[in-house]
Amino acid sequence: MFRYFKSIAVMVMVVLTVFLLVLPLVLPPLPPPPLVLLFVPVFIMSLLVFLAFSPSKLPDTPSTSV
Repeated sequence: MFRYFKSIAVMVMVVLTVFLLVLPLVLPPLPPPPLVLLFVPVFIMSLLVFLAFSPSKLPDTPSTSV
């Protein structure tokens, strides 16, 4: 049963790889996105950096081991 799912997963990955290689050659070039949309990844990354370095709001309770 696991070999069946593994072979399907490999076939899906191969098909996706072929699509990624062939479709850019077939489809016409797209216009560039608006400038505001280019800042979305920058906003997401800055939010993640802020969350990574912000202090935790959890109460500082002592741990007791039994």
